[in-house]
Amino acid sequence: MTHQVRIGVQLQPQQAPQYQQIRDAVLRAEDAGVDVVFNWDHFYPLYGDPDGAHFECWTMLGAFAEQTERVEIGALVTGGGYRNPDLLADMARTVDHISGGRLILGIGAGWFEKDYDQYGYDFGTAGSRLKLLSDSLARISNRLDKLNPAPTRQIPILIGGGGEKKTLRMVAEYAQIWHSFADLDALKHKSRVLADHCTAVGRNPSQIERSLAWPGAETAQAFVDAGATFFTVGVGGPEYKLDKLIEAIRWRDEHYPESVRGLA
Repeated sequence: MTHQVRIGVQLQPQQAPQYQQIRDAVLRAEDAGVDVVFNWDHFYPLYGDPDGAHFECWTMLGAFAEQTERVEIGALVTGGGYRNPDLLADMARTVDHISGGRLILGIGAGWFEKDYDQYGYDFGTAGSRLKLLSDSLARISNRLDKLNPAPTRQIPILIGGGGEKKTLRMVAEYAQIWHSFADLDALKHKSRVLADHCTAVGRNPSQIERSLAWPGAETAQAFVDAGATFFTVGVGGPEYKLDKLIEAIRWRDEHYPESVRGLA
């Protein structure tokens, strides 16, 4: 197995009227032994009260960088059309430095139309958003090479999505992590498609970590056998209950103790 098994948590920054609730959840997750703490990049809640409490993604990531010591951090995922890509690269480089080299740059094409409409972005079509994502990834890569000071490391790029013709091609070209929303059979199929794209661009597909939502302790091993090594538990506010996350961490510790690193 090329990659160590990792557990992430996505602390969904919605329905929590006080930022302290999110800050506390970040601390509890790091103390529990999680490997990565994600938020998401939306401007309105995705469930519950559609106009409920919500906080902005990248401002929070700067705070995550300061308050944590060990975990990697990132957005699962940044909306590709929400920020100038050169600016986004600079933001990522800055959070990378604040965190001491612990940022993952998660990005996708975007899909939540309310975000676009309410904040004045052009929603366009699925095709136009994918084209914008492709152009943005090229600009991000170029800008990261020009920034002074440079990032502390090659910032891992995580691309979320499963489109076989366009998204997986972008994964092959740019990503270190591919976040899939596929079930087991689809993961196997799309991994083969990704391998073909990697061959076309001259890349070893084993360099790309496979990531997906935590499927539960009963089925997680089947996904590992299919090549997935990075599982993320989604947790909503305002309570941010971590029971399912703790289950996933316990499974990791029991089945892949070699993946437990840097824990007190």
